[in-house]
This record gives sequence, C-alpha cells and structure tokens, in this order.
Amino acid sequence: MAVENKNISYRIYLVAFTIFVMAIFVAVKLTNIQWVEGDYYRKLAKERTVKNFVIPANKGNVYSADGSLLATSIPNYTIRFDAVAPKKEHFDDNIKGLSDSLSVMLGKPSGFYQRELRKARAHKNRYYLVARKLSYTEYMRMKTFPLFNLGAYKGGIITEQKTVREHPIGKIAERTIGYERFDESGKETRVGIEGAFGEYINGKDGKRLMQKIAKNQWKPISDNNEIEPRDGYDIISTIDVYIQDIAHHALLKQLEYYQADHGCVVVMETKTGEVKAISNLGRAESGTYYETINYAVAESHEPGSTFKLVDLIALLDDEKVDTSKVYDSKGGDITYRGRHVRDSNGKGYGKVSLARGFELSSNTIMVQAVYENYKNNPEEFVNRLNGLGLNKPLGLPFKGEGKPYIPQPGQKGWSAITLPWMAFGYNVSMTPLQTLTLYNAVANKGEMVKPQFVREIKEWNKTIKKFDKQVINPKICSDDALAKIKAVLENVVKKGTGSKLYSKDFSMAGKTGTAQMNYHKGDDKMYYASSFVGFFPADEPKYSCVVVVHKPNVAAGYYGADVAGPVFKRIAQKIFTDVPSTNEIKTLNVKIKHQEKNYGEYYNKEQKKENIVPNVKGMAGMDAIALLENFGMKVKVIGVGKVKQQSIQPGQRFNKNQIITIQLS
Repeated sequence: MAVENKNISYRIYLVAFTIFVMAIFVAVKLTNIQWVEGDYYRKLAKERTVKNFVIPANKGNVYSADGSLLATSIPNYTIRFDAVAPKKEHFDDNIKGLSDSLSVMLGKPSGFYQRELRKARAHKNRYYLVARKLSYTEYMRMKTFPLFNLGAYKGGIITEQKTVREHPIGKIAERTIGYERFDESGKETRVGIEGAFGEYINGKDGKRLMQKIAKNQWKPISDNNEIEPRDGYDIISTIDVYIQDIAHHALLKQLEYYQADHGCVVVMETKTGEVKAISNLGRAESGTYYETINYAVAESHEPGSTFKLVDLIALLDDEKVDTSKVYDSKGGDITYRGRHVRDSNGKGYGKVSLARGFELSSNTIMVQAVYENYKNNPEEFVNRLNGLGLNKPLGLPFKGEGKPYIPQPGQKGWSAITLPWMAFGYNVSMTPLQTLTLYNAVANKGEMVKPQFVREIKEWNKTIKKFDKQVINPKICSDDALAKIKAVLENVVKKGTGSKLYSKDFSMAGKTGTAQMNYHKGDDKMYYASSFVGFFPADEPKYSCVVVVHKPNVAAGYYGADVAGPVFKRIAQKIFTDVPSTNEIKTLNVKIKHQEKNYGEYYNKEQKKENIVPNVKGMAGMDAIALLENFGMKVKVIGVGKVKQQSIQPGQRFNKNQIITIQLS
C-alpha cells in the first residue's frame, strides 16, 4: 500500500511539474507576444479586419468636335443565383413566378428556368449564372422579380457590377478613338485617343478605410474617404461624325467592290490640321471589313506616284526648271545602270512639258527631270526632302506611328539608282498621314501643320488644356512655286490621270498613285496599292484627303484613279451637300440696348436667390440635368429614364459646384 501511495505521489508531482512548466511557457509566450511580437500581431489583426478599399474613378467621355458622344462608360451587370440561400418555403412559393419573369425578359421558356433553378438547388450551386451584360434598367427590373425581391440573403440574388466602355457610334473610327486594356499578366495596351490621353481621361481612384464586421461584410469606419476619387476629364476630339460617317462608308463600299485586303482614308481641315475623319478597314476571313490596325498612322510603305509632288517642289523652288520645260518620254522606257523605268501605258507620251508629264503621271518624264538636275549633287535633292520633314515621324501622340524612310547619300542603302527611283516614289517610305500632311501644306499656302486629333480637354465647362495649331514648317516653298504646283494638281483632275473624277460643278485637285508592293519578293507576292491624295475645293481649299487601298482585285482594276479616286470624290461632294451648314450669322453679335438692360436686371435678380435644391423627382433625366446644372451643381447620373431618387433632398441648401447624384429608372 505504501509503495502504491508513493507511485501516486510521483504521478501527482509529475503532473504538477508539467503544468508548472506549461504555465511558465504560456507566461513567456504571452510576454513575448505583448512586448516583443505585439506590434506584428496587432498589425496582422488590423490588416485582417481593417482594409483600404479602392473607389474607382469615373472615366471621362470622348466627344466629337460637334458634341456627339464617341466613347463613354456605362455600368454592366451580371446576375447569379445562390440556390442554397432561400428557405424551402420561399423557394417553392416563388420558383414559378421567377421563372415566368425570366422567360419574359430573357426569351427562353419558363419551364427551362424552372428546371435549371431546381437543378442548381439540388446540386447546392451557390453561383448559378442567370444573365450577363444587363443594363442598369434591366438590372433594376430583375431585382423586382419574385424571390429575387427578397434580397441577397433570403432571395439568393447575387449582383456583379462592372463598368464597360461603349462607343455609341459603333465600330466607326474605333481604332482612332482607341482603348486602354490590361491582359491577365497586367500588361497594358494603349490605343488611339484613349490610350494617348489616359492621364487625363482615366482620373484617379480614391480609397476608403473599411472594417470587417461579419460574413465577409465590410462597413466604412468614417463618413469621409481616405482619398477622394477624381473623375477623369472629358476629351473633345477633332472628329466630325457626319464627315466620319461619309468617309467610312465611301471607303467600305470601294473595298467591298474591289475585294481589297485593307485600306484607309483621312480627311483633314486644311488651315488647322484637325482630322475630321479617319477610317482604317481590314478584311476578315469571312470577307467582312472592320477596324483592325490604324493603317493611316502606322503603315509606312513606298507611296509611288503621289511622291512626285516632291519632285515639283524641289525643281521649281530650286529654280532648276520651269513647268514648261519639254522632255522626251522615249517610248515610255528609259534605263539607269541596267534598270528600267517604264511608263504605265507601255509606250510613253512623246515629247511633253514637265507639267504635262506630272498630270499624266509619267515616270520617265519625272525621273529624267530629277536625275538631270540633281545627279551631280543628290544631297541637294535629299536635303530638300529633309527640310520638308519627310525623314522623320510627325510626332503624333499615338503609339506605333510608322517611321518614314528617306535614303541619305553616303549612307547604307544609297546606290547609283537610288535618286532616279526616289523620283517616282520608290526606295522611300511614308505613311498615308505623312503624305497627306505634305499635300495639305500646298493647299494651305505653303504652311505645313501637324495633324491634330484632340481639340481640348475639359472638366464640365472648364477647359483644362487646349490644343492649338502646331506649325511644322511655316513655308515649304515660294508662292510662285506654290501657284504653279496648285495649277498642275488641278489639271490632274481636269485632264490628267484623275480626269474620271472631274466635275464642272465642283473643283478638286490632287494626284493619283499606283504603287507595286512586295515587287522584290517575286511576281506571286507582288500586289498594288492604289491611292489618291488632294484637296477641295481647289480654288479655296477647306479640306484635304488621302485614300489608300491595298491589294485590290486586279481583275476589277488597280489604278489609283479607278480604285481610290472615287472614294475621294464621293467624300468631297457629300461633305458639301450632306453636312449641315456652318455659315455664320454675323448679326448675332450685335448688341441691342433694351435686351442688354433686361438681361442685366434678370441677372442681378438671379444672383440674390438662395441656393436651394429643387425637387426633380419624376422629371425626365435630360430636363433634370439641365435644371440642376443651371443652378450651379454638378450632376452624376445613374440609369436612364425619369428621376427616381436624388442624393440631396429638395429644400436643402447647397454650395456651388456641389455634386448631386440622380438615379433614373
């Protein structure tokens, strides 16, 4: 018995000692947590219960020059169903009504939705997809459906909101309006106006400190945000939607007729360089055309005969020859170092003047004129090109602008045949927009201006930044040379290669181009690029335009006058017949005394009014916006239709420029 008691005592001592050691360990650990690792654990606890949430900034809109909406952000909703959340009685009582409502809205039979929803409940699916890409109005309507009207916890409705970018005018000019996207790895792609001016249009996200309360729900810690979001600024582009529509459909019609691979068109305002329309269409495997690459900006290639304008500028301004100088086309075939330069008609044009050779786009005439006058000093000719800025990009805000190529004497790529080949638009490279900029300078009395795509950046009615005309070269050549060049360009349309485009009722000037592409890769790879570039009206140019069509079906035609020229003519004529008149009524600026007096009295009376929020509930959205903005408030709009709710109640005072949110339905 004594031995047994002794064993029990040992066990008790052992247990006591173990508990004592554990107590010491706990005490040491608590002390360590409190004084040594306390900050770390307190920080960890705070991170898991208190967190900064991002408040996305509203992206600015992109507008056309005439105020039409080109790009905007709208909410897009996805609705899912937690089939486990509703109680059995709620589910059974409402499943038929919910299915009927979904059938009416989404188009499938009611029985289909009953089967799918019951299957989701049987499989305990907590994330069943009901519908995607719903508008705000459709989302609000679905929330009222049986079962869903019980809310997230009782009705099982799960709402996911995403802001998406929409182009109200569709795919037209989509590549130029642009976008900003991020792939799965976070790599960004910036395209067009939106990509180039992202720092203005994106705004800055805000932050709000929130605390976790239960079931992954979070509530704000205070009424104020840590960082207030700043909405993006609006971009006012130079695009005119009327001219854009004309240009797009004129190009599309021609691409379809000639079954071409791709093409582009740009219409530019002569004096300012504002791009009024730009369309870039490529052919899909299905045979349809859509905006893919911004060919006008990015695609640098040999221009062919449209480059002959440079020959005239150099020859006339350097006073080498006059337009009346006669050259012999020598049967349409001349040779330089064993390489042939041929005229397109295969027989030449006999003996004609330099001007007539340009009008007929004679390769032999233009090459002889350039080679004879610059062969001993090719640097003089090339320096003329460099002086016109043809050896460097335009410096557009877009990524991916094509680089021009002008060979330089003494450098790699220069040979004995380089100069004559340059004279008829080969062995050089330019983008369509760079070619247009040169022709626009001729139309603009010698002043070369940079193409502009954005007019200003605005916040409401406040201008943040204005983009004025940028002059690249104040004078490309003398007035005497310009007058002769303009006359020759008019004659191209009147009696030259562009004579099919001539209309006695509407004057145009320009140059045709038919360039062989990929000719160095063999006959099976070679194709044609047809072009026309010029300005209108010829006597007082208001617009310049370039059209380039790549790889037209040779069986249908491939000359610039046949393929690209009609697009130019259709655009020019429709602009001056279809586009709303922009004539100014000068008498509007005349002040009338009694009107000025009445306005002054009215203005003084309005200034004394108190800033009281009006009741706009039930009003049409556009009327409510106009009224509130006239009161000096900034309006944010959710949804479409009539005003259902307003964030500041009627009768309350407000400060100037205070933001009010109105919800429409």
